[in-house]
Amino acid sequence: MNPSIPEPLPSQRDLFDLPREVAYLNCANMSPQSHSVTKAGLEAVRRMKAPWKISPSDWFTDAEALRAVAARLMGADTDGVALIPAASYGISIAASNVPIERGQNIVLLDEQFPSNLYAWRELARVSTAEVRTVHKEPLDAWTGAVLEAIDDDTAVVTVPNCHWTDGALIDLIQVGERARSVGAALVVDASQSLGAYPLDIAAIQPDFLVSVGYKWQLGPYGLGYLYAAPRWRETGRPLEASWLTRAGAEDFAALVDYVDDYRPGARRFDMGEYPQFVLAPMAFAGLSQLLDWGVGCVQATLSRLTNQIAKEVTEMGCSVLPADHRVGHLVGVRLPDGSIPEALPKRLAEEQVFVSARGDSLRIAPHVYNEDADVERLLAVLREFV
Repeated sequence: MNPSIPEPLPSQRDLFDLPREVAYLNCANMSPQSHSVTKAGLEAVRRMKAPWKISPSDWFTDAEALRAVAARLMGADTDGVALIPAASYGISIAASNVPIERGQNIVLLDEQFPSNLYAWRELARVSTAEVRTVHKEPLDAWTGAVLEAIDDDTAVVTVPNCHWTDGALIDLIQVGERARSVGAALVVDASQSLGAYPLDIAAIQPDFLVSVGYKWQLGPYGLGYLYAAPRWRETGRPLEASWLTRAGAEDFAALVDYVDDYRPGARRFDMGEYPQFVLAPMAFAGLSQLLDWGVGCVQATLSRLTNQIAKEVTEMGCSVLPADHRVGHLVGVRLPDGSIPEALPKRLAEEQVFVSARGDSLRIAPHVYNEDADVERLLAVLREFV
């Protein structure tokens, strides 16, 4: 055994309230809550019954603990992380800060998730710039196509770590190097990879990286994360003028002594009401569990399942991306005739097998609560349609 290669985890199903009759293979949509996340939420709700027991320091302690574990998961420094309500919020922060001039272009992927599209369309409109959409053939790799699209007029490259429809991988290190070579900013939406796929902030060097918290991060809906590179932490413009992001906000008695300075680092980008007394402890529990498992072990566990699925469906005549063109935690299955039969989603639901139809792919996204029996139930239904 090679000690440098993470070992797959045994099934962690007992840590989740997931009935045996349910084959939930849809983590890319939303993760089930683990028992520890639910417990943290219930305890937090009960604490809110007695607000007189919440001290001024409590407005910051849980949020700072969450910021620290999110930074560990990213491989970033704590000062580089802001707490945000959604990926679109973080992308809007990036679009409000990166420089762009008339005639320059913004590079993004074909059929990219809309949270990482609309802000750039608006920026292009007001800046008289071009949105340059990268296309590729279904089974080709994205990285080469993205690299070719970047030129001396590129101001921003804004891409995910993997495509949300089928898990197609983008080599962010290569893309980051190319973006820097032409002076372009790199913005990354890691919503479909953070917590499940190893991330090296130091090697990628993004200007901004954002992620939701309720998918592969195992946390609640409504709380996510933003990483800001050092260059943006002293001069970046936040979306909100929140009192909580200002220097000295911890001293409630002095809040009327208005200040222009911000709390240190990326905290200037925190959303209003970021302490999130209920959601923050839940998110902390989810991220802490991921760190206990190790992202490498999570990826190894899920790769074993998706590789099994890929092998079986290929033998049925379906097509999937080659293993070296996709992440291991997410696989898109394209049926032989290139479309998803109308009756297939209904049939899957009848068997309590839960996946997603995304574009022309059946997107299958397991996690550590899944077992071989879940995969077999999925394959049994697919065999009825191919």
